[in-house]
Amino acid sequence: MILIPLLLLLILLIAWGKITPFLAFLITSITTALVLGISPEKIPATLEKGIGSTMGSMAALICLGAMFGKIVAESGAAQKIALVLMRIFGKKYMQWAMVITGFIVGIPLFYNVGFVLLVPLVFALVYQYKLPAVYIGLPLLASLSVTHGFLPPHPAPTALIPLFGADIRRTLWYGILIAIPAVILAGPLFARTLRHIDAQPLATFRVSPMPESKLPGTANSFITALLPILLLVTSTVALAITSISTEVKQVISMVSDPVFVLLFALFVGMYTLGNKNGKSMTTLMNWCNEAIKDIAGLLFIIAGAGALKQVLVDSGVSTQIGASLQSLPIHPLALAWGIATLIRVCVGSATVAGMTAAGIVAPLAQSGQVDPNLLVLAVGAGSLMLSHVNDSGFWLYKTYFNLSLKDTFLSWTIMETIVGLVGLVGVLLLDWVLV
Repeated sequence: MILIPLLLLLILLIAWGKITPFLAFLITSITTALVLGISPEKIPATLEKGIGSTMGSMAALICLGAMFGKIVAESGAAQKIALVLMRIFGKKYMQWAMVITGFIVGIPLFYNVGFVLLVPLVFALVYQYKLPAVYIGLPLLASLSVTHGFLPPHPAPTALIPLFGADIRRTLWYGILIAIPAVILAGPLFARTLRHIDAQPLATFRVSPMPESKLPGTANSFITALLPILLLVTSTVALAITSISTEVKQVISMVSDPVFVLLFALFVGMYTLGNKNGKSMTTLMNWCNEAIKDIAGLLFIIAGAGALKQVLVDSGVSTQIGASLQSLPIHPLALAWGIATLIRVCVGSATVAGMTAAGIVAPLAQSGQVDPNLLVLAVGAGSLMLSHVNDSGFWLYKTYFNLSLKDTFLSWTIMETIVGLVGLVGVLLLDWVLV
């Protein structure tokens, strides 16, 4: 298949050539268009269409999600949630406090932000209670990883939902169902086998948290951080009530659109976590501007993947790929997971792996052969598999926890792999139940 050497070109440009993913996608897209016979004068329009259609459906979601997460982080709400849960669970059940903290904070925060924000708090607990760092830290990171790969409004699942024609509410429900066992197995249960790892976190990463007197209130922090999920869940329940009139349901559908939900949550957060706690509008807008800078790279990766996807569609190869994939003696969800895993191992970036795999397996969703919501989660699970030395998350964890390469593989890589495997099993089980 001609797609294999072209996919190899993309992988080599990123992994070997060290070219930024956006440029690598554009180079690969142009090369693919020429090889597949698209007229040179039509290539710019194809690229523009792919970038525009992909970004138009998700740019607002991702940007609003980033701004909301930044306000939750900078206001101290995330720190407040962590402190409250630590006090509730105590030393004996500290792992479970980390799991819940990572899950709640991980919903509005992007992975790297959540890592940098919460890991220093983990280290403070390690020194206070004399607990092994990996034993306490890995459950938190498992939760952050699962929310990053499975749950909107994170970039990868948010990008895949319109591409596959999935429903954001249903994907969220299914994602939470799969995330719970994935977090438990990859976090607390697996971490109990790692108590022997002697991690000595660097003192550099032990930061002083905000004074508790300056933190938002407990109810304010929890409700605001979870507001997008609460709104989506409430609207799902409301739309299912048969006694509600069609006109009211139409209004609910409009205001429960993910963009409206995140915009409303952002304004609520700006007031409850910002203005109400003495933060000026200038400060809040600076946080929002910083959030956009934080996710600029992700937006360009998604845009580049959209260009490659459109080339495959306009050339007609997408239809051929769909027919070829459907004829393979492999469950389509397992196939999508496997393709995402292969690209993840080669490239390192979960977002690149997810978006590249999505362009290849999108015809499966269009054929009606598989539930598009489960396809989103299958690709997301595969994109988390086998993190190793070409993944920035691998080195972030190794550096902060001051571990050897061997111990990083034994803890981080296996944790990510457990998440990916449980995700695959979860989507296959849901597919079997829903059929």
